[in-house]
Amino acid sequence: MCSLFSTCLSRYSRRALLLRVRAISDPNTTPQHYTSSMSANKRSLKRQREPASAGGKQPKPAGERGRESGGKQPKPAGERGRESGGKQPKPAGERGRESGGKQPKPAGERGRESGWLLEQVKELRRDAKGCEFNKKRLRYLSSTQKIKQGSDGVLYWMSRDQRVQDNWALIYAQQLALAEELPLHVCFCLVPRFLDAAYRQYAFMLKGLQEVAKECKSLDIQFHLLSGEPGQNLPTFVENCNFGAVVTDFNPLRIPLQWIESVKKHLQSDIPFIQVDAHNVVPCWEASEKLEYGARTIRGKITKLLPEFLTEIPLVDTHPHAAPQTAKPLDWEEVLSSLEVDRAVGEVDWAQPGTSAGMAMLESFIDQRLRFFATDRNNPNCDALSRLSPWLHTGQLSAQRVVRQVKREKNASESVASFTEELVVRRELADNFCFYNHKYDDVSGAYDWAKKTLQEHSKDSRQYLYTREQLENGKTHDQLWNAAQRQLVSEGKMHGFLRMYWAKKILEWTASPEEALSIAIYLNDRLSLDGCDPNGYVGCMWSICGIHDQGWAERPIFGKIRFMNYAGCKRKFDVAQFERKYAAIKEISKKDTKTSV
Repeated sequence: MCSLFSTCLSRYSRRALLLRVRAISDPNTTPQHYTSSMSANKRSLKRQREPASAGGKQPKPAGERGRESGGKQPKPAGERGRESGGKQPKPAGERGRESGGKQPKPAGERGRESGWLLEQVKELRRDAKGCEFNKKRLRYLSSTQKIKQGSDGVLYWMSRDQRVQDNWALIYAQQLALAEELPLHVCFCLVPRFLDAAYRQYAFMLKGLQEVAKECKSLDIQFHLLSGEPGQNLPTFVENCNFGAVVTDFNPLRIPLQWIESVKKHLQSDIPFIQVDAHNVVPCWEASEKLEYGARTIRGKITKLLPEFLTEIPLVDTHPHAAPQTAKPLDWEEVLSSLEVDRAVGEVDWAQPGTSAGMAMLESFIDQRLRFFATDRNNPNCDALSRLSPWLHTGQLSAQRVVRQVKREKNASESVASFTEELVVRRELADNFCFYNHKYDDVSGAYDWAKKTLQEHSKDSRQYLYTREQLENGKTHDQLWNAAQRQLVSEGKMHGFLRMYWAKKILEWTASPEEALSIAIYLNDRLSLDGCDPNGYVGCMWSICGIHDQGWAERPIFGKIRFMNYAGCKRKFDVAQFERKYAAIKEISKKDTKTSV
């Protein structure tokens, strides 16, 4: 790499090396291989040379900075930061990008007022009203396809896609109801427990559903909240309300698929039961009919189908056929207080539930962070990621809406391409893996080469061994790993690059691959706002079991599974800066605990 960049080094200083780009996944997506990008470096260097856009404050030339009265004279570029212990200055293109810093808007976006995105999307939905529904998005789960005559409504059983607008399942349910001039109903089945999800995830989900219920009411659509397992309650609810058809959304995970089978078994035989993939841009069963080996095998299939499926999404409008009986009023505070989940994992401040908050986060990503995504998404100290994973996971945001809006931005072409790869190809690859491999969360679901190499090295000596409790509390010898774990505990998220390092170290510090995978999945499902998701399972399987990856140089413990270490992280970003940030959070926590006592 040094020989390739020799010209750049002499002209722009060694700091340009900080801008090396290697493809890494957004927290919303599964990990991918590291690949260098010369073009990204050139663009980063170009940004250093370009003056500020019209209307913005003009930066002083490098040689003039600090010359004002009393200002400290800067050292020449070759001498900066050479003093013992001196802090290395950031390249001009990276200043202000640190996580949490306010991002300046590009010249073409200055003047956009807060809320512009939602207004734009409302207009796009209205313009798409009446567009034809692509029936490749659905599949019949029943032998009956015709709505029962004399019925009193159509039901959308909402599960994975918890939103009203940009929801192909609800759009289709409304079209069915309009065709038969029937009322439209929506229900959600609240199960008392789902995997290792805690209060953090349940509260985010239920507060989002509260927004769904409010919007449904404004559109004359009845919203019902049912308690208990869908297979036990939904068929009886359908029969008692005399619904003529049931539409639901798609989830490839084991338990939701079992719910589908249970409902299908107990639903009346003359009721059409229809599933719509409202989560993926290209429906999972259309993208591929088999388990794909990796991104390279599914990318072409998805790309070929994007012109057909990446369309504008029509409006879910006020429903003209009123229900004779309204839904039972809901006390959402009572629903939250009645939850029997672990409340030790509390809510977070940075992510507000609901589609409206999700759209606001998408707007901030487009305005402030998108242009840095291609170059800085692998740096945990830079604020370059979308932060959309909680809303995408719960279905409070549509991935199709997100990618369509991002693609409208013309001044960040490389970032748009990188983000689309993550949001569409990588994310839908995760659904493919979980749908076609029922052992998606088990070492036995790994490739044969990976199972063989892990087995051969399962008895290798480990320098460190930690319990699940020690790992959950961030009590290891590795301060970077501890900082990443504290981020997960305190914020309900972890930077995408560190997710991989985090999981691979669990493999290195536990007695077996099986224990490592179990702990990684448990911590992710329990603590992360986007836990209990195909992306999370595939992320852990990639890191520990080599899913969607290849064999690498053999080494102890890992065998041929890709290796990551602390020294490699130090070459990629300022590890000490990240450690300091979350060490401070730890100290504040201790102080608060003492104060409260």
